[in-house]
Amino acid sequence: MLRQWTDMRRNGRLVSAVAIISAALLLKLGATRAVCAADDAPPWLRQAASIQTPSGDKNAHAAVLYDEGTLRVEEDGKMTKGQRWAVRILTREGRGEAMARVVYVTDTEKVRDIRAWLIRPSGEVKKYGKDQTADVALAPDDVYNEARARVIVAEDDAEPGAVFGFECATEDRSVFTQFPWYFQSHNPVVQSRFIVTLPAGWRAEAVTFNHSKVEPVVSGSTYTWELRDLPAVEKEVSGPPAASLVASMAVSYFPAPNARFAGRSFESWADVSKWLTELSDPQAVIDDAIAAKAQSLSARDAPEFERIKAIGRYVQGVHYIAIQTGIGRGGGYKPHSSTEVFAKSYGDCKDKANLMRAMLKALRIPSYLVSIFSGDPTYVREGWPSPQQFNHCIIGIKVGDETQASTIVKHPTLGRLLIFDPTDDDTPVGDLPVHEQGSFALIVAGDAGALMKMPVTPPEASRLERQTEVTLAPNGAITAKMHERMFGQTAVSARREQKHRPRPDYIKMIERWITHSVNGATVSRIEPVDDADGKFDLDVEFTANGYAQLMRDKLLVFKPAVVGRRESLFLTEQSRKHPVLLDSQAYSETVRVKLPAGFEVDELPDPAKIMAPFGSYSASCEVKDGVLIFKRSMIVKSAAVPAEQYAIVRSFFDRIRGADQAPVVLVRK
Repeated sequence: MLRQWTDMRRNGRLVSAVAIISAALLLKLGATRAVCAADDAPPWLRQAASIQTPSGDKNAHAAVLYDEGTLRVEEDGKMTKGQRWAVRILTREGRGEAMARVVYVTDTEKVRDIRAWLIRPSGEVKKYGKDQTADVALAPDDVYNEARARVIVAEDDAEPGAVFGFECATEDRSVFTQFPWYFQSHNPVVQSRFIVTLPAGWRAEAVTFNHSKVEPVVSGSTYTWELRDLPAVEKEVSGPPAASLVASMAVSYFPAPNARFAGRSFESWADVSKWLTELSDPQAVIDDAIAAKAQSLSARDAPEFERIKAIGRYVQGVHYIAIQTGIGRGGGYKPHSSTEVFAKSYGDCKDKANLMRAMLKALRIPSYLVSIFSGDPTYVREGWPSPQQFNHCIIGIKVGDETQASTIVKHPTLGRLLIFDPTDDDTPVGDLPVHEQGSFALIVAGDAGALMKMPVTPPEASRLERQTEVTLAPNGAITAKMHERMFGQTAVSARREQKHRPRPDYIKMIERWITHSVNGATVSRIEPVDDADGKFDLDVEFTANGYAQLMRDKLLVFKPAVVGRRESLFLTEQSRKHPVLLDSQAYSETVRVKLPAGFEVDELPDPAKIMAPFGSYSASCEVKDGVLIFKRSMIVKSAAVPAEQYAIVRSFFDRIRGADQAPVVLVRK
């Protein structure tokens, strides 16, 4: 599913990195115009360039001086959108901000104009017009997509102190009557405003996010929302994405009762559900071929969960190919017919979910499409009923009490729904991609549709279990065999590493991990095993000379935590502005070290037990029959820890690192 691209803002949600890079290459290959007297900046940009840069954000690489978006709606629904935007480049790292882009959908929108200017510190002006503008696909991985962008890249011309600005205008006949506006991205902003002009008798409403409510200034049928002097939004380790932090709003407009315009407006999530149901229900068609295939995949007397898993595995195998048409009229939310997708064996996310729904229907198992935002669990806002908040489609399957899984939610009227993503071919039925867990998502079920929180799997569902057998020689060399068994999203991460890399690259990645933990290690065996039930195993064998330090030919010192975890959270800053986001995970390890003859234990690490509201860690060490046994385990719950509790989070992980680094000391007898 493709979210409707109606916002012309400069923020990371709009144009893909691939599209921007492609545009930059195209522009660099084109001719560069010489600076001349005719290349003068318009008065609004000159005025913006005279604004003093905010002094409070010393780490900012650029500062937005002026950002104005306009929307004018006619009686027949025709819309004219415009934007004026100016930024001052403060450092060399900020030169990438000298970029203009306007997103449009070819079936309903037309870009009337896009122009840009660069005012150098010397006062010279360079103008960018049609010859410096690239037109790029917004979703280059799709076979066909009507969403595109016009882009002007001035990075190579920009320098610290320069001011870059652009203005653009588009015409739009989209059926949608809702528009997001971001008052900023991550840079500080001096002035940002959004102006909506409607026909007489029409009304507009706005919901504000990440800021106190912004009240509009209303003059006749024109609404203006404005904010000033917004500080930069700092990126922090394991922090929320910028879209969840910056001031933004969602504007909806509603035609007068007698208006000719037949656009789609939504007052509630039930309205959104009914509209999406109207689009999708006729597409879930069962024919003889679909029914026969569904029946052949699963025995009739098999448990319900096994039948669902069989259908899920089949649909995951359907090729992902996206062909997006009619986007501005809602086509981005309408799946292709299930019979067409089945016959061609390809489709996008909503096509795959719709096909699975039809196949389950053939088995008399009810299910519903689920609209969700993929990539940021905090993105969808409950207070703004709009299909434009979603960019992905999954499925909710009605199950009986006999089916048990950590990805089941309880709908108030539909009952128990098993949530599954048929597009993610690395995540089996009964699990859910981590970037979708905890999201608000819409169950598309007509009047019964509801926005619901998606399940969050418990830490134990995404656990890693490790067994390591080590033989320690008197000179400090080791021979080691390590076996890992992974479950849930931990297994998914390992599976992706193995599936989507050439074998040589995968081997090098594992070798780097081992040698990072064990200096000078030589890896002799790497054997991954992808279990059909969703588990993932990894066996690694290696040797290392001098792992244990031999001191004065008497002491051997080594860490019993031989191989480190691949994912660690390093929080080095003394303070924090935003919450720390923690993913659900569990880890346990047992290391057995066969001690060398002629040595005895002189010192063992103290037992560790570290507790926090969001997790726990324990470690212990003992010696039995010449074998040192080291055990450690960690459980972390999915949580957003407030910035006020940052010291607790930092201390928790610092103490874990300390316990992991604690040494064992052996002494020669």
